[in-house]
Amino acid sequence: MPESRPLVVCHLGRVEYAPVRALQQSVQERLIAAKRESPPVALPHVLLLLEHPPVYTLGKSGDDDNLLVSEEQLDALDAEFHRIGRGGDVTFHGPGQLVGYPLLDLDRIFTDLGRYLRTLEEVVIRTCAEYGVAGTRVDGRTGVWVGPDDRGPERKICAMGVRCSRWVTMHGFALNVTTDLSYFDHIVPCGIADRGVTSLAEESDASITVDDVRGSIVEHFADRFEARVTELRGEPARDFLKEMAGAVGDAA
Repeated sequence: MPESRPLVVCHLGRVEYAPVRALQQSVQERLIAAKRESPPVALPHVLLLLEHPPVYTLGKSGDDDNLLVSEEQLDALDAEFHRIGRGGDVTFHGPGQLVGYPLLDLDRIFTDLGRYLRTLEEVVIRTCAEYGVAGTRVDGRTGVWVGPDDRGPERKICAMGVRCSRWVTMHGFALNVTTDLSYFDHIVPCGIADRGVTSLAEESDASITVDDVRGSIVEHFADRFEARVTELRGEPARDFLKEMAGAVGDAA
């Protein structure tokens, strides 16, 4: 049995997109710098779990035309828009959606980005199964899907987009739990026009909260990445992140 890897899970609640993006970049840079030291310093891997206020993000290879609303309409929706450096096209983040940002040094896990994405998908698939929802993969389309079934054609329940620098990851996954799916009407989700989106609440007969799902994600993430988990909230999480990345302002 391989030795488990230290992973600090920081539960951040509901936080704005921009400061968390800056926080990810700072932690990623710190992890890269640490392994370049002589001798290398093995800092713990980090997983940020949180919700965002309404925000649309567009990946570096995305098409602006897949955002179907103007700046004025974004204001009316009380939603922000950001162009970012992850893979993938346009997606939505908002309340009721569990967002996970793994900041992992893959040099200490496995240096295979495809395997990393498939492992993240497996974490979400196993989480969905706990609520009676059969998540699956679709060839050529990163993320987790449901169907086709008697409820309709295949539909995305979890979007994924990552960025990797010197084998240290950032960005991650967004699992719709109780998300207001009407926000997706204003985009071509992930640039895929012929498929819809769904949520755990939409697909399951169970009563589900983001807090419930957060625990399931941590359990399956620890299992699939063979991690030894420490979970932090509130002031301890803020103190840890400040130590990892310096001053992070409101992000933590």
